[in-house]
Amino acid sequence: MCTKVTSENLHFESPQIRCYNIKQLFALVCETQKYSSVLQEIIESTKFLKETKLKLNLAKVMVYDLLFGRGVKCGGAWKAMMMKHRSRLQAALARMKVKQKVSRNEDLLPPGVQDAKARGIPRYVRVNMLKTTVEDVIDYLKREGFSYQGRASRIEDLCHLSGKAFMGDVHLRELLVFPAKMDFHDHYLYKAGHIILQDKASCLPAYLLDPPVGGNVIDACAAPGNKTSHLAAIMKNKGKLFAFDLDVKRLSTMSTLLLRAGVTCHKLANQDFLKVDPLSPEYKEVKHVLLDPSCSGSGMVCLPDGSSEEQDSERLQALAAFQLRCLDHALQFPQLQRVVYSTCSIHSTENEEVVSACLQKNPGFRLVHLFPEWPERGHAPLTQCLRASTKETLTHGFFVAMLESQTTPCSGESIHVSMTSSMDLDMGEPGGGDEEVEDMEDQAQQDSSEIPEEQPQQSTTKKKKRNRKKHKKQEN
Repeated sequence: MCTKVTSENLHFESPQIRCYNIKQLFALVCETQKYSSVLQEIIESTKFLKETKLKLNLAKVMVYDLLFGRGVKCGGAWKAMMMKHRSRLQAALARMKVKQKVSRNEDLLPPGVQDAKARGIPRYVRVNMLKTTVEDVIDYLKREGFSYQGRASRIEDLCHLSGKAFMGDVHLRELLVFPAKMDFHDHYLYKAGHIILQDKASCLPAYLLDPPVGGNVIDACAAPGNKTSHLAAIMKNKGKLFAFDLDVKRLSTMSTLLLRAGVTCHKLANQDFLKVDPLSPEYKEVKHVLLDPSCSGSGMVCLPDGSSEEQDSERLQALAAFQLRCLDHALQFPQLQRVVYSTCSIHSTENEEVVSACLQKNPGFRLVHLFPEWPERGHAPLTQCLRASTKETLTHGFFVAMLESQTTPCSGESIHVSMTSSMDLDMGEPGGGDEEVEDMEDQAQQDSSEIPEEQPQQSTTKKKKRNRKKHKKQEN
């Protein structure tokens, strides 16, 4: 969960903003953020805030719509105000183009934003296994004229999708991949909760945590709920899934999303995770925690951060301090085995540095080597962690780490969830392809200074089957 300029925290109460529907508003906010630095310069050079008394974020949206969008859509005093300043704003834009020797608006974008826009991110659709199967979704879409191209064998295969062609993802079997501009917001499968619109990188935390069916799990900073619904699907709606969030409105939206997704094993709480008592009897069986705390959102392509770590050091340090407190708190649950920590940030301050500081304070935990075949790793020396990016993985920027208790029975194994998760084993290859699940090596080479000597381990798949049988006996 990132706290960034969005339709929720811009506090849009003006008639100008209320005339947009949700999809239009989200698109407007995303595009405004892409041009944020350009708009800032135009607003400052024309003294637009002083003249209009508007707040900066609202001013950016309105200036964007006037100069780069479809024009001011609403009438009344708002339109009159924008028309009054239109000539000065247009002149400031023209001067910027002359100064930078460009002719197109998009050439004013920062290089990183231009690269991301040129490359594009595919539309990822997660099949909700609580309501349907991958095979059924593929068949439904084929009947609607979509063309299934099979499962991708490499990331590069996803770059060339167009029209109504789609593929199965190369890493996560319950993900289907479509061209970037494919829109499913009005599609029956989305409205019925059979598919979830979720970026691939955002699917990694729940997928890698892979809690057992019937387990007790915490989603610490849960809203808006996509990761929560993913956890519930992996747990097959059995056990207890505690979800916390401090924002009442976001929690209300999350409740609606979970209802649509068919989630029933959850317990929502409008509560600050830092104030949750780990020693409460209610959480005595919690062994898995997913922590995706507020972050800079610098990895979101539609919400570019626009600043380096050096330029925004004070803000990032404040976020990192909060993230470290949350991670420390997550490790205090007495039966905890694993916690996944993730952010949609590209900054080491919020990622590797937080994890490193936490490990120093909590010697009873260690890093797990995640997904060895994943192409982008954490910054050295924390290469056990994962990173994601538009360039390397065709996703938003993301970071994932897993901390494991030294006393966990399977301590020391690499996590190969992509090939051995329970969902993979149940589902098989979409479209009737090869259903064989490859066995991966159980032991990853780790820094001997960090890892105690361990006993020989059984395969991850066998352990999961045995654990699930044990849970079933306990339930009976």
